[in-house]
Amino acid sequence: MSVHVPGRVAYVNARLLDPASGLDANGALLTEGETIAAAGPGLFADGLPADAEVVDCRGACLSPGLIDMRVQLREPGEDHKETLLTAGQAAVAGGVTAMVCLPNTNPVIDDVATVEFVARRARKNGLAKVYPYAAATKRLEGKELAEMGMLAEAGALAFTDGVKCIRNAQVLRRALSYAATFGLLIVQHAEEPSMAENGVMNEGEMATRLGLAGISPAAEAIILERDMRLVEITGGRYHAAHVATAEGVEILRRAKARGLPVTADTAPPYFALNELAVGDYRTFAKLSPPLRSEDDRRAVAQGLRDGVIDVIASDHAPQDQDSKRLPFAQAAFGGVGLETLLPVSLELYHNGLLPLLEVIRRLTVNPARLLGLAAGALKAGAAADLTLFDPDRAWKVNPDRFRSKSKNSPFDGLPVQGRVLRTVIDGRTVFHADA
Repeated sequence: MSVHVPGRVAYVNARLLDPASGLDANGALLTEGETIAAAGPGLFADGLPADAEVVDCRGACLSPGLIDMRVQLREPGEDHKETLLTAGQAAVAGGVTAMVCLPNTNPVIDDVATVEFVARRARKNGLAKVYPYAAATKRLEGKELAEMGMLAEAGALAFTDGVKCIRNAQVLRRALSYAATFGLLIVQHAEEPSMAENGVMNEGEMATRLGLAGISPAAEAIILERDMRLVEITGGRYHAAHVATAEGVEILRRAKARGLPVTADTAPPYFALNELAVGDYRTFAKLSPPLRSEDDRRAVAQGLRDGVIDVIASDHAPQDQDSKRLPFAQAAFGGVGLETLLPVSLELYHNGLLPLLEVIRRLTVNPARLLGLAAGALKAGAAADLTLFDPDRAWKVNPDRFRSKSKNSPFDGLPVQGRVLRTVIDGRTVFHADA
């Protein structure tokens, strides 16, 4: 009589997608406890292990779990918008097995105790793994550097002032110099503050027609141009968050061509939508940075194709109804994105811009390597963090069905292709589409 060993699971009839090794082939994968034991096209050719639970993937894609490197959790401080629990539930429903949270909570993540609080609470939930960024400057004020060395030791993956630009060039220079010495990463919200002040959408004809104050695309370019000079001086590792303009992409392209230690991410709204989504004062499309022109959207998509932009992150920014159901100028910035990250990213594949493996690369191994996480690969010994999905399953985005506490999606009503079927973290199934 065969004995079932708990935690030994055989995933069969899968299309294995492993960007880390370049694998895209039909095959199988075996997990034992919390880790991957084996994976590959020839696995189980001689028959299934008698003591394993069998999951028939029925031809669906099995990839490393998605790693979302830009999420606002709102806990501690704004639990009415999102909590670690609701964000975790939304994440696993979206195939996200690890997320990195911004430090703009209340209190700010700028001390060891708060870094440890976030990690401890996330472990307790047993859902998506949560890693914190720490503030680059104390209280996110942009004046005095946080204790970056101590915070890194406590578990902070990188340093950022979150949704604020580090506007003082000398402060950023010091941060990059420190980062260069200790191998740390600085993440910048590249937007010149005085040019964005009071602006609520992309500067241009549409803003004029709607009578709304615009934010010039130059706000991104000015900061990126300045910051590339500081990277050159210091040699510090620099990451540009949610790049949204054609000019921004070109500045990064030139910096990479010169060999500067620069990386970048963008979010699905910036390659899937443009300023027209604002429509008739639609506040769910009020994002920071704002949705830009169609030319900018195309340039961002091309930047992903060329590898100038390394990562796709959700830029999950939950806002409650009271913050969004206001006149456009007064409404809060931000859109939720955990549950639409994969299907909207798959547009790049369905439109022929990127092979499927390359889309998954920007959602898994690229953010893992950038942040120094031992994740994002289907290899023996790796954590069994997996996403099973059907890339072709069509559905329509309906935020009322989101697990996220807030429903402010810029993709509300959008038809998409790509459905998460199962999410596995440390060998445990934490989401099942039919459950």
